[in-house]
Amino acid sequence: MEKIRRNERMSAMMKILTAEPNKIFTLSYFCDLFGAAKSTMSEDIDLLREVVNQFGLGELVTVTGAAGGVRYRTKVKRPAARQFVGDLCQKLSGPGRVLPGGFLYSSDVLADPEVVSRMGEIIATEYYAAQPDFVLTMETKGIPVAYATAHALGVPLVIARRASKAYEGSEININYVTGSGSIGTMSLSRRAVKEGSRCLIVDDFLKGGGTAKGMVDLMREFGVDVVGSAFVMSTAKPLRKRITGEKSLMVLEMDTETETALVKPAFWLHGDA
Repeated sequence: MEKIRRNERMSAMMKILTAEPNKIFTLSYFCDLFGAAKSTMSEDIDLLREVVNQFGLGELVTVTGAAGGVRYRTKVKRPAARQFVGDLCQKLSGPGRVLPGGFLYSSDVLADPEVVSRMGEIIATEYYAAQPDFVLTMETKGIPVAYATAHALGVPLVIARRASKAYEGSEININYVTGSGSIGTMSLSRRAVKEGSRCLIVDDFLKGGGTAKGMVDLMREFGVDVVGSAFVMSTAKPLRKRITGEKSLMVLEMDTETETALVKPAFWLHGDA
């Protein structure tokens, strides 16, 4: 086999690491792949770490122990997250976005792969330490950002349904109170999650918190610990939701008289973490 040069190794290694965020790759894996010694691969990783840190591309984390190695995380610093979300808020604010009935049109944003991927990276950054085993969302508009978050965390995506599906097998169904006060149904296959695992809830919109509370209650039925909940957008009112400890990227205030939407970055984004 022809000897692989350092720049070739590092380019290939970066592609492999970023394609599967938060997955641990052992030094032995890269040694076998490139036919290089462990000392050589350690030097390559140190150089990559410096490049990633210098350009704010995330972080490379060395994991010690028998099953240790290196993994890439798509961490987004607060100033960069605030700038990105602030630009989104400007795009979503104004009278042209308000639909009849006082709804905000955001489907184009939630269908943009670049935007959704970045939102997923920002949310994942906040919950790496919580170590969720999977991401849970409710069909259907929250699926893109929930998928992006799951990918950044390196965990599976689980989707709760509004009705039972024959192809899901045996299911658990619960009733919950929606934001409008009506009764909705939420369904999830018994095979979808394991008892004792850890869940991060991610969805597109939070108003009163009825659907989010339903997902929390559904996880309780499975014996799953909810380690956090994150949303693309929440409304300023009502101030008190049916869940606590949630994080949204944006906050919506709607002026019904002028039919104007004012969207602002969430307060927690103003920190410097």
